[in-house]
Amino acid sequence: MNSRIKQLLDKYWEAETSLEEEAELKSLLQKAEGFESEKQLFGILDSYIYEETKIKMPKKAAKVRKIAWLNWAASVAILIGSFVGWRAYERHQQEQAYKEVVAALSLIQENWSKGQQEMNKMSDLKYLSAPTDLFEMKEK
Repeated sequence: MNSRIKQLLDKYWEAETSLEEEAELKSLLQKAEGFESEKQLFGILDSYIYEETKIKMPKKAAKVRKIAWLNWAASVAILIGSFVGWRAYERHQQEQAYKEVVAALSLIQENWSKGQQEMNKMSDLKYLSAPTDLFEMKEK
């Protein structure tokens, strides 16, 4: 039994054991007398494995919750961003339409002014009938 333990320990320290051989080594060490340092090592390794398993499990659950929370937060951020972007787009469209209407009205006003100036020139023609009134010409 001691020779088998020594053989398995040699293989273990050279990292050549399989999982079955490591399990056999642990069971042999629990039954055998002596090999106290190896027993302590395997006891510490078992406690580390237990602690590692105990610590890792809550982290996975918390990570899933964080990821789910981040998905919701990202969805809300996209919705808010879309709403704000749409409102800005509509406001821009309204401003653009307002500018086009102002430009059209400005063009109408400019052409109206030109027409009024031309009509002012025509108002001088109303005095063309004045000479006949002044001289009282009678037509025969």
